[in-house]
Amino acid sequence: MNKLRFQEACNKIINIDRQRNGIGTLGEKTLHAVLKSYFEPFEDNQEIKLGNYVADIASENGVIEIQTQSLNALRNKLEAFLEYCNVTVVYPIAKIKYLSWLDVKTGEKSKRRKSPKCGSIYDSMRELYKIKYTLDNPRMNVCLVMLEMEEIRYLDGWSFDKKKGSTRCDRIPINLLDEIYFGRPVDYSIFIPKNLPEEFTSKDLAKCARIQLRTAQTTLNILSYLNVVTKCGKNGNTIIYNRNFNE
Repeated sequence: MNKLRFQEACNKIINIDRQRNGIGTLGEKTLHAVLKSYFEPFEDNQEIKLGNYVADIASENGVIEIQTQSLNALRNKLEAFLEYCNVTVVYPIAKIKYLSWLDVKTGEKSKRRKSPKCGSIYDSMRELYKIKYTLDNPRMNVCLVMLEMEEIRYLDGWSFDKKKGSTRCDRIPINLLDEIYFGRPVDYSIFIPKNLPEEFTSKDLAKCARIQLRTAQTTLNILSYLNVVTKCGKNGNTIIYNRNFNE
């Protein structure tokens, strides 16, 4: 993690490009552009055509793909790249988020306010599930980037205040808080809280991690595939798991 380089990337993208072109007017959104500049400041290594696909970043160290939305879009590309090189998928998570609103008619942007929601590594599970079958590939790496960021939304929703059902305009990174890398299946054991009992269920995980039951079930589906946990029995229709930290 290099906070100085991250701020340099923010200054380059936000203070120059976005002020010149305006909020949300470029084809490449701010968050993606900043992360690309952060992970590879040398622009000659950006947007490199490899076979039938274009990599966000390609160098002698392999390919880096920055995906700020659905990882579904990467499935075919990952399958192709993993045939011959190391790949790192970068997925950002807003640990601290501020919301601001952009009036679509006047172009006026409101002052930002801090969201009560706090992002966590479990926010990646729904997306990692979509590329689950690549996670045990020895060439595959994942980097979760924990950020403080501002989310700008258009005032175009269906509610009286036009906020519910609104469209996201852009996300502006403010500060780099952490980078969490996964290169081997055992690295994913971070998703199992230390205070879980030796044998546990998805409900136990949901309670200990303070996440929704569906997120806990998705997490255990991935961890079971990676052999980080093992199904050891059932209580009625409820699956019981235990830890398995063997690689």
